[in-house]
Amino acid sequence: MEKKNIDWGNLGFGYMPTDKRYVSNYKDGAWDEGGLTEDANVTINECAGVLQYAQTVFEGLKAYTTEDGRIVTFRPDLNAERLEQSAKRLEMPVFPKERFVDAVIETVKANSAYVPPYGTGATLYVRPYLFGTNPVIGVKPADEYQFRIFVTPVGPYFKGGVKPLTIRVTDFDRAAPNGTGHIKAGLNYAMSMHAIVTAHQEGYDENMYLDAATRTKVEETGGANFLFVTKDNKVVTPKSSSILPSITRRSLLYVAKEYLGLEVEEREVPFEEVPEFAECGLCGTAAVISPVGKIVDHGKEICLPSGMKEMGPTTKKLYETLTGIQMGRLEAPEGWIHPVE
Repeated sequence: MEKKNIDWGNLGFGYMPTDKRYVSNYKDGAWDEGGLTEDANVTINECAGVLQYAQTVFEGLKAYTTEDGRIVTFRPDLNAERLEQSAKRLEMPVFPKERFVDAVIETVKANSAYVPPYGTGATLYVRPYLFGTNPVIGVKPADEYQFRIFVTPVGPYFKGGVKPLTIRVTDFDRAAPNGTGHIKAGLNYAMSMHAIVTAHQEGYDENMYLDAATRTKVEETGGANFLFVTKDNKVVTPKSSSILPSITRRSLLYVAKEYLGLEVEEREVPFEEVPEFAECGLCGTAAVISPVGKIVDHGKEICLPSGMKEMGPTTKKLYETLTGIQMGRLEAPEGWIHPVE
């Protein structure tokens, strides 16, 4: 399929409607067969469960053009598993894993003209989501749901190159110990809006959330997991039941151990340990790794030895290795890459 006439090199990270999207409806205890539609609009009742009680979960992944010209997606089966866990936690019907992966591939294939060419720095962002559609006025789960996938071409998350971020330790809590921090629910992101807006107003790029119970341990930011590198080159990520299990983080830990031969630890990270680390990064789908150069704790600055000019050396190796796998420059572990065509 001939590519769309898009200035791929100057794409921002925003929404651009494409030709097709996938829709499936749940009613009377079962999902319909689903399929593609050209209609980008969602029509629901004013009393729909999603509007009244925020019964919605979502995922985010990407499709790429590899070095040899193939269009592929990266580990969509893990997105399917995470959506399943999110749906169960909010008492929503599970969209079957096999159908999820097939629907992702079908949607990307139908919009292959929008998949940016290799080397442009751009990718196709894929957004699956699930929400309650029928009227619900009492506080209870909806009876009917819709699962949808749309795609949109996006440019690099950081225009003009990656620059280390300055983040703050926030007084807001992201998630309670037995709450919903471990799932990808829309409500988690709604509650983080005020914290990120005020952080930006104060000149910070992001927030560091500490655990809500003791406020002594590092958890994550509003939309990414933390990854630290010790001075003896060990890769450490925080462990907590209220942290979202990032697919990018899990992939980076595998890469660190199996490709780079580094020691890896997934454990609780006391905040008092942060000044001892050599490097820090935020990992997620959008940017893979965003380096952190400075952490400000109520006026007290923690400056990472990696500095404010570029990624630290180990973080950079992790980034280059994982993006090399995604783009087909390096051999991928079995099952990580799902070809579209």
